[in-house]
Amino acid sequence: MDLGEGDSPWGDVPSQSSKAPFESESEPSQGAESSQPSQQQQQQQPSVKSPTARGPRKPIRRLQAQPTTIQSDDPLGPLGPLGDNNAGPAADAQADEPPAPPQKEQMVIRTTMPSQSGRKTGPKDPHGLDDEDDYDRPTGPRAPPPVQAAQPSPIRTSTQPSVSVEQASKPSFQITVGDPHKVGDLTSSHIVYSVRTRTTSKGYKQPEFEVKRRYRDFLWLYNTMHGNNPGIVVPPPPEKQALNRFETNFVESRRQALEKMCNKIATHPTLQHDPDLKLFLESESFNVDIKHKERREPIPGESKGVLGSLGINVGSSNKFVEQDDWFHDRRVYLDALENQLKSLLKAMDTMVNQRKAMAEAAGDFSASLHALSTVELSHTLSGPLDALSELQITIRDVYDRQAQQDVLTFGIIIDEYIRLIGSVKKAFEQRQKAFYSWHSAESDLQKRKATQDKLLRQGKSQQDRLNQVSAEVADAERKVHQARLLFDDMGRLMRAELDRFEREKVEDFKSAVETFLESSVEAQKELIEKWETFLMQLDAEDDETVFYRPPVIETEANKRGGDTAVDRARARIDEDSD
Repeated sequence: MDLGEGDSPWGDVPSQSSKAPFESESEPSQGAESSQPSQQQQQQQPSVKSPTARGPRKPIRRLQAQPTTIQSDDPLGPLGPLGDNNAGPAADAQADEPPAPPQKEQMVIRTTMPSQSGRKTGPKDPHGLDDEDDYDRPTGPRAPPPVQAAQPSPIRTSTQPSVSVEQASKPSFQITVGDPHKVGDLTSSHIVYSVRTRTTSKGYKQPEFEVKRRYRDFLWLYNTMHGNNPGIVVPPPPEKQALNRFETNFVESRRQALEKMCNKIATHPTLQHDPDLKLFLESESFNVDIKHKERREPIPGESKGVLGSLGINVGSSNKFVEQDDWFHDRRVYLDALENQLKSLLKAMDTMVNQRKAMAEAAGDFSASLHALSTVELSHTLSGPLDALSELQITIRDVYDRQAQQDVLTFGIIIDEYIRLIGSVKKAFEQRQKAFYSWHSAESDLQKRKATQDKLLRQGKSQQDRLNQVSAEVADAERKVHQARLLFDDMGRLMRAELDRFEREKVEDFKSAVETFLESSVEAQKELIEKWETFLMQLDAEDDETVFYRPPVIETEANKRGGDTAVDRARARIDEDSD
């Protein structure tokens, strides 16, 4: 055969191929440059010219794994018998094994579907779903592993907060007002309280500290909070009292009211960040610090507040007409609630006075019974009378304690919310002043604009005056804008404050009523137990040692041995008992 017909392995006749495909692809240019090397290769490999001469080279007929394969129904492949010559060095070592799967199919893809590869080559599953022996044996289609319930991570479980993010970001305060003691002489005597604070706020020097404060310091805090935060309902301190201000019950009730005031201010989301609260809770030289503060930053009076600091006129002689129905309804509701709470407090005082009167009556009754038991002739009657006298003493103590508990549990809540309604009304007054200031600023703006228009009509002769008036108009517009924004902000703030007031009122009254009922039930249980014990003693008539026997007083008649009327009466009683 001519050599030119066998240059290409892809000739028209498959049997005339003179080279393997990889040989023709690797050296396409050498056959074109010289025909002598091609003739030598043809003489050295005569067996590749026909399909019948390929018997001795049977191991070379195995296919090598290719990156991709083309599926076909032809068993000889898409290239016919020429494809058998495409053999690599790996075919000699794996002559008796089946063809290896394509390399693209051997990639390990972690899914929940069964693996289609003949051998697992990937790393061990960290979740332990596969056995170690599976990496050494071929696997076929199998069912997916069972799905296990997701377990929470131990790290997340240990670090997960127990409260919400909002609550965790807010500092916590625990304020205790205690240790009230009287200081000063007769003319300047007053009560001093120890204010102990625990807080997680980073704005304080220490997490725990203690200062000394008197009543007027709490009053300063209340007035300053109102001036600094218009529209916010500031918890008020208890009212002043001129008479009996050093009485034990009054001092205790005032101490509890001051403690509630401080804790409510500290838990308020806005008031807890006020610098004056920090000064009140932390300053060791409080009186000196507030004097320096008033010199640097004068405390805005109740008539001015923030509006006065902005340079806006405050107050008006005109009557305020509420234009918002929501605020009008709330004002009517607060007036009715205040009247009802005042009536309830009056009834509470009447009930407390009745308990105190009952306690006093029980004490008088006990004294009378004891006196009667001492002069009683019969020993079987004097003992029960004296036991009943002791029982009345216990009843008196129960009535006194219950009267104090009613005042300190339910009465103090009623009094607190009467004062708190006054604080809400004070916030309403601040809103009214903001409304007056807004309209006053608008009126002033209209006057200045009229002056400006007048100067504009006069021409350029009043240019300096026109520039001054224009600056005044711009300043008036700024004031109008600020006053209107302040009025709107106070309205939105007061809506939120009144909602907060309603929620806290429900919680506080519910807790107070529960405590009031529990104390009443406990007092009645104690009284019932005392009466039952007394009745059990009366039933034990045979036991003469149950009751107390008063000593027998020896009279002068007994000493003389005479027969007196008392002796005769005692003899008749003894006969009747026999």
